[in-house]
Amino acid sequence: MLADEHGNAIHLGERDCSLQRRHQKVVEEAPAPGIGEKLRHKIGERCAEACRKIGYRGAGTFEFLYQDGEFYFIEMNTRVQVEHPVTEMVTGIDIVKEQLLIASGERLNYRQKDVVMRGHAFECRINAEDPVNFMPSPGCITQFHAPGGPGIRVDTHVYNSYVVPPYYDSMIAKLIAHGDTREIAMVRMKIALSEMVVDGIKTNLPLQRKIFDDAAFRTGGVNIHYLEKKLGL
Repeated sequence: MLADEHGNAIHLGERDCSLQRRHQKVVEEAPAPGIGEKLRHKIGERCAEACRKIGYRGAGTFEFLYQDGEFYFIEMNTRVQVEHPVTEMVTGIDIVKEQLLIASGERLNYRQKDVVMRGHAFECRINAEDPVNFMPSPGCITQFHAPGGPGIRVDTHVYNSYVVPPYYDSMIAKLIAHGDTREIAMVRMKIALSEMVVDGIKTNLPLQRKIFDDAAFRTGGVNIHYLEKKLGL
């Protein structure tokens, strides 16, 4: 959601964040498989109206569980979320820029009719952790190579010889892939995952590669327990 202090509020579509481990998201995508335009508009307008009624200002995300055609409200995150790049890729809207403009008292630069979903995007959270037992893996990154190419985006703060500290969240990068279709975005992500290099520490790159080879995930629409069951957790 984006809402300003002048009573304007719009929604930027939905994301599917069902691939989780211990309530931590691993892969996110937009738009969500199985959510059509009519349903997207219905729930989006409901959230936009809520923002207008409570006088919300800034960027924010409403989280829901979705089952059997119905949405069940969980919470609202009153901030930019980790997975915001997939929304930026499919809408072309810079959410961080818009949040800063809103905080400066500006009116929204977009109306709802200006928001058009184009293509599909995935985000993989790249964590400094053992891909089998998920223990944190701090230390020195001896070699870092970020993939590139059409539709590929990497958000990170690391570099060669960067030392991952043991004190904070283990995420060291976000790898995002966009394509005209879900299938194209998935193929681009698989290639990008195969090209990404992080040496010197352990990461969850092997797990992310397995996820994008998984038949059920490739079909789309897995539930929030799927990954943990597959991992035997």
